[in-house]
Amino acid sequence: MEKHSFKITINAPREKVWDILWDDKTYQEWTAVFSPGSRAETDWKEGSKILFLNGEGDGMVSRIAKRRDNEFMSFEHLGEVHNGTEDMDSEGVRKWAGAMENYTLANIGGKTELTVELDMTDEHKEYFANTWPKALQKLRSLAERHGHEATV
Repeated sequence: MEKHSFKITINAPREKVWDILWDDKTYQEWTAVFSPGSRAETDWKEGSKILFLNGEGDGMVSRIAKRRDNEFMSFEHLGEVHNGTEDMDSEGVRKWAGAMENYTLANIGGKTELTVELDMTDEHKEYFANTWPKALQKLRSLAERHGHEATV
């Protein structure tokens, strides 16, 4: 696995960007770029399990490895979900189990610099190289519009 990073500057404070990232409604909006109907099922507490699911209910089983509000969120990917069943030990899962996905929010002159770092296998590089920039553009659009108030 290789670590890749994607970065964007958003004209909004870190608190607002944090809310847009993890609020259920806006999370579904910006992650629809990856898969329509995407959602996260969790209590958002450090150490908790999180299911990243698509519209059909398939996706990934992960753990919230670290959470510092408005600054940093880290996920450790552990397995997959297929047809409602969690797979933590198949050969395909073992190739990437333990991969990390980190979100760092930094205050840069009143704006927020968001850096997303993730471990990925060769087979996913091209897909993520195309979709992450689009997802971050959608996230920026949501964060820079006025009137969103949420707390996660």
